[in-house]
Amino acid sequence: MSKKPLILVTNDDGITAPGILALIEVMESLGDVVVVAPDSPQSGMGHAITINNVLHLDKVSKKGDKTLQYSCSGTPADCVKIAINEVLDRRPDLCVSGVNHGSNSSINVIYSGTMSAAVEAGVEGIPAIGFSLLDYSWDADFETAKKYIKQIAKNALNNGIAEGVVLNVNIPSSENTEIKGIKVCRQARANWKEKFDKRQTPQGKDYYWLTGEFVNYDKGNDTDEHALSEGYVSVVPVQFDLTAHHYIQKLNSWKFED
Repeated sequence: MSKKPLILVTNDDGITAPGILALIEVMESLGDVVVVAPDSPQSGMGHAITINNVLHLDKVSKKGDKTLQYSCSGTPADCVKIAINEVLDRRPDLCVSGVNHGSNSSINVIYSGTMSAAVEAGVEGIPAIGFSLLDYSWDADFETAKKYIKQIAKNALNNGIAEGVVLNVNIPSSENTEIKGIKVCRQARANWKEKFDKRQTPQGKDYYWLTGEFVNYDKGNDTDEHALSEGYVSVVPVQFDLTAHHYIQKLNSWKFED
């Protein structure tokens, strides 16, 4: 008999978040699951790693629990690193991150702790997927999303994911729209127009709250933003080789002289 697939589960909202509990439930139907996730929320951490402080790793699952679970004091990327090197007895067949409370579509992928955990797994040659639900509420309903999470994860296990590629999956909130299916897309060209809400402490010291508006400049009908607006789950293949290959020839025409 063949072994069940080994699936590593992590996130950036913390090990007690409802989103990761939903993801664990789905993954348990597909293989053996080990969870290593932050002990506190780490949203917006991007690909930060801990190098100037110690890391703590605590087993939180109890004897008899179906799934082995650990909380880590570090970032999402730390969780994947320590899972691979210290927790798992073999390389996982799949790493899934999420389900994030809120969107990680378009430019949000570069800020996302959820996606950075998946990217870290991808760097290690492990097929990886980041899942996000377009609902920031802690009480978000993940039930409808589970069907699509299972379909995509099952395909990844059966078909593999190309080396150097990680999947960024965003799921519309079923409370706001009827989900029509899944679309493979490109990342929309969009960004945040930041604003800083400047305030003062009672002692007169300035401090700031970061706010902003998400602006989609992309009118294409093949983007993640378009798919999500139409009620589809978006799947974007993301590469972590950041080389602008198309610009190498142009850059070689520069005269590097004094």
